[in-house]
Amino acid sequence: MRNWFDQGGRAYARFRPEYPPRLAEYLASVAPDTRLAVDVGCGNGQLTQLLAPHFDSVIGLDPSADQIDNAHPADRVSYQCAPAEQLPQADHSVSLITAAQAAHWFDLPKFYSEVRRAGMAGGVLALISYGVLELEPPLNERFQRFYRDEIGPYWPPERKLVDSGYATIDFPFEEFKAPAMEIRLAWSLAEFLGYLITWSAVRSAREAGREDILVEFASDIEKLWGDEHLKRPVSWPINMRIGRF
Repeated sequence: MRNWFDQGGRAYARFRPEYPPRLAEYLASVAPDTRLAVDVGCGNGQLTQLLAPHFDSVIGLDPSADQIDNAHPADRVSYQCAPAEQLPQADHSVSLITAAQAAHWFDLPKFYSEVRRAGMAGGVLALISYGVLELEPPLNERFQRFYRDEIGPYWPPERKLVDSGYATIDFPFEEFKAPAMEIRLAWSLAEFLGYLITWSAVRSAREAGREDILVEFASDIEKLWGDEHLKRPVSWPINMRIGRF
């Protein structure tokens, strides 16, 4: 039987879902001006580059030098290696600060202190995450069981913050509601399972010797999928805590 999870980790960026352009358009529309946006915990720059057409300058920050070295180049975008708790920006110089799928790793009190220092009056902070993937039925029922019951125990505790859309974290800013958005893609079976390979929970399960969980799920989902080359709809709800500092 084919082991779909034995593909290696070399294509991490290829399988991560990208945010829709509408998200960047919205964030620019609520910022007090469009001079400078800073994307904190930017990874390989997925959101950073989306912001570029809307701002004079965009800076992506990440504590990982490897992520910065592999970040996507774009006009008006620069990258720096820096942690969320020590933003290298000047006082009151930033109109928009974002953190996409990253805030659950921050020391939030220290980060918030830096946001207030570096952000201009009336500026905007957006903590963005995408929720649990959804498929068509009956694929979705089998996937949700895998996510919740089978691979669930192997997620780090911080994952619960992502699943809740950061609803339970302290957010001491003038909060307002963002419009509903989602990520929508069409994936083949290999692309779908390639995305799962990037999960820390999958790596943890393999390290714990529970390859059987992964193989059984892949076998079940392969049967339900049908033609492995068939592109099926995949979606994630976008969650956001957004406010003015």
